[in-house]
Amino acid sequence: MADAVKANGSTTDRITILEKIPPVANPLAKDPAAIASNINYHAHYSPHFSPYKFEPEQAFYATAESVRDQLIKQWNDTYCHYHKVNPKQTYYLSMEYLQGRALTNAVGNLDVQDAYADALKQLGYALEEITEQHRGRVLGFVLLNVAFEKDAALGNGGLGRLASCFLDSMATLSLPAWGYGLRYRYGLFKQLMTKTGQEEIAEDWLEKFSPWEIPRHDVVFPIRFFGQVEVNPNGSRKWIGGEVIQAVAYDVPIPGYKTKNTNSLRLWEAKTRAEDFNLFEFNDGKYESAALLHSRAQQAKTFTIEAAVFPDIITRFKERLDGKDKIMWSEFPSKVAVQLNDTHPTLSIPELMRLLMDDEGLGWDEAWDITNRTIAYTNHTVLPEALEKWSQTVMWKLLPRHMEIIEEIDKRFIKMIQSTKPELEGKISDLRILDNNPQKPVVRMANLCVVSAHTVNGVAQLHSDILKAELFSDYVKVWRTKFQNQTNGITPRRWLKFCNPELSSIITKWLKTDQWVNNLDLLVNLRQVTGISIDPNSLFDIQIKRIHEYKRQLMNILGAVYRYKKLKEMSPEERKKTTPRTIMIGGKAFATYTNAKRIVKLVSDVGAVVNTDPEVNSFLKVIFVPNYNVSVAEVLIPGSELSQHISTAGMEASGTSNMKFALNGCLIIGTLDGANVEIREEIGQENFFLLVQQLTKFLGCVKKESKDWITSTHFKPDPRFEEAKQFIKSGAFGSYDYNPLLDSLEGNSGFGRGDYFLVGYDFPSYMDSQARVDEAYNLGTGRNGQRCRYSALPEAESLAVTGPLANLDADGEDEDALALLEWLLDVREGARLRGD
Repeated sequence: MADAVKANGSTTDRITILEKIPPVANPLAKDPAAIASNINYHAHYSPHFSPYKFEPEQAFYATAESVRDQLIKQWNDTYCHYHKVNPKQTYYLSMEYLQGRALTNAVGNLDVQDAYADALKQLGYALEEITEQHRGRVLGFVLLNVAFEKDAALGNGGLGRLASCFLDSMATLSLPAWGYGLRYRYGLFKQLMTKTGQEEIAEDWLEKFSPWEIPRHDVVFPIRFFGQVEVNPNGSRKWIGGEVIQAVAYDVPIPGYKTKNTNSLRLWEAKTRAEDFNLFEFNDGKYESAALLHSRAQQAKTFTIEAAVFPDIITRFKERLDGKDKIMWSEFPSKVAVQLNDTHPTLSIPELMRLLMDDEGLGWDEAWDITNRTIAYTNHTVLPEALEKWSQTVMWKLLPRHMEIIEEIDKRFIKMIQSTKPELEGKISDLRILDNNPQKPVVRMANLCVVSAHTVNGVAQLHSDILKAELFSDYVKVWRTKFQNQTNGITPRRWLKFCNPELSSIITKWLKTDQWVNNLDLLVNLRQVTGISIDPNSLFDIQIKRIHEYKRQLMNILGAVYRYKKLKEMSPEERKKTTPRTIMIGGKAFATYTNAKRIVKLVSDVGAVVNTDPEVNSFLKVIFVPNYNVSVAEVLIPGSELSQHISTAGMEASGTSNMKFALNGCLIIGTLDGANVEIREEIGQENFFLLVQQLTKFLGCVKKESKDWITSTHFKPDPRFEEAKQFIKSGAFGSYDYNPLLDSLEGNSGFGRGDYFLVGYDFPSYMDSQARVDEAYNLGTGRNGQRCRYSALPEAESLAVTGPLANLDADGEDEDALALLEWLLDVREGARLRGD
């Protein structure tokens, strides 16, 4: 009966099945029959749709609420346990979280997927039927389109996905840890592809509702803006007046894998109270004026997280004192650890100082000691445009008390430098927090984080080295032990076990244990099991990440253009000898980032021509994957064979998608940038196609001419690079004007000098590496008539690479790493000398 219903069952058939299963509430059900009854209970008594319906969408929501019952039990138990034992608790502050779909992750972490699959079968459904997205076809390839459960639109890229991986891992390790973020109703944007390129519309993840979030109507804190600072006779200060909105908490459960621990992601939404809505103005037709405060509440979200987090944390700190009359504030850092995920939550620093001094009555020195010992800061970028600087004028108007505190921190920091590090007095203008440039006075948020935090970390070894050697080098002279490296990571539950169950089963079979899910070191034992390969119709070559010039999707598509042109020039027999390849590129370009949107348009236009060319489309396809998100990644990553991580050396802080691809058996083509350095060591050089040949050619130039090499005449464009550009300019891919994009590779003061992200410099190495990919693919799959082991290293390169790159791979000595770092810094300084 179930199969019949699934195949062509009517609404009446489904209701008939429901009537045979009693709707009984059983929130802790374990066996399939009891779970089926609990699901049916929610279909009847937690209704969100019209009666007498149990279509797949209704089945999803009823199932999600049944799973949530078990989560809430573990959630409450975890909260009570933390309250009783009062451990030191970590609070992770991030403006972004990319959680992905929750149902598959929840039943997997709770280890109830089989029980729920059997229960749903009794109700006429397969588990996959309600968890998987509806699928659409783009150019013959199955791509995700619409889902009953939509990805929570709480971020944009790697920063948000990293935060979500951290929450999953901390819950699995049974660590007392919460995440704090913002409840973005409309997300960043949903990406649509049209004839004109990328278009942005609002995300609709809350169009209906999320079954996973719990509004906490008792957790509400006032958020003040504007106003003035009142000075009391005793010298204490108080922020008064202005406008006040409300921060309301929404909690999302974060279950650990096969553990009782269920932590929280607390999201804040800014709202206004009913009494703050001017009904008289509304009734008089002054709608905009009546709703002004509500509008400002929505615009004020950025500050909401900083303003609500510490009142919430302090309230919990006091609750766990178990009735003690006297609060020992010196113990606060032994119970609270706050990690800032980049500079976005920086205002939490002056906010904690304000609360401790103005509300709790502490003096400056005690409040500063507590703040410093509580807060740590993760830096995610060395790019100047990503290091936030906020207008002093705007901040004095919006947050006058916070600006007083920031000004005092700055003043005391300068005094400390003058008294303890006089040799740095000439650097104070760069080190201080306030940039008082009369044309544009700003607050340097990264400087405020470094000065205030007890620890500052980078997110990959190379990135951390650059921070210490360049970006924060003078701070290192002040605090030598403050800076450290913490290479980013991923959760193997979502990115292997749940998204690639077939491969997971094979790994468990060979290892004779599933403990690898929590201990990836066990995967080392798989190295003795090799030689098994598949023979798909084409090589799946994927680059999915935020669209940015330094990530160099432009180099990828230029390579595809050159490949297409060469295929067009071949005879039919010659084409049959080539390696068929499907190139997929996905990611969002910020709405105001013109060149990134041009890259998206170029990929789309190239695909439109290549994929409809009957001579070539059996050997090459180019696809832009629209609206890339976590759920799309969960499908693309397990099916990939080559993944591109080709950012300009020294510009990618970390990057973790390389880990997700490698975990699923994918080979990597990339630069020695960010976490590529560590991932290459882990998977082995033979599985990493390194863009190295062109780089090693520059080492001699660097030693001879140092910072002037990039403005010299040493650079000669590779003929393949020129050919690809000219082919685009010829109009082969439509009438769109790509000259502004291609001009960024040349500049107006001599060829190559405008190529800030070194696309032209690295293109020869990139194309040579891609040729090695083709060769290795043919060897590995037997396309050339024999199947044998491959290596990503060319014979000559494996022996002849010289200079810091080779030494770094050989033994990783600090001296060699610093030599490589020196070269990278020269590249960046040379680019600055060009005026970029």
